[in-house]
Amino acid sequence: MSNPGITAGLVGAVLALAATKALAGPCTSDIAQFEATVPGSQGDPFAGLTAPQSVGADLSHQPTPASVKAAQERLKSKFAATMARAKRYDAQGNRLGCTRELAAAKRMYIP
Repeated sequence: MSNPGITAGLVGAVLALAATKALAGPCTSDIAQFEATVPGSQGDPFAGLTAPQSVGADLSHQPTPASVKAAQERLKSKFAATMARAKRYDAQGNRLGCTRELAAAKRMYIP
């Protein structure tokens, strides 16, 4: 004879695991893996956010501390928005969207 309490507990556990797996999007593990590399590279002076060189830099214009700070803030904001879009597409099950946005975020960050 089986115990109804044990059977109900096992069924509940299986359903909980299935629901957790169903909530994971197509890029969930890739996003988590990338996010895990960010704090791990904090001590590396060559790691961090990066952007293409500006036209002003190509023309040998010297940046001011204020312009450097503003550029860094824009880049942080852009990176955060890109990661948010990747997570949103992932939650929607949109593999193409989350893959595209995650790739864009990876291009902005040197681990």
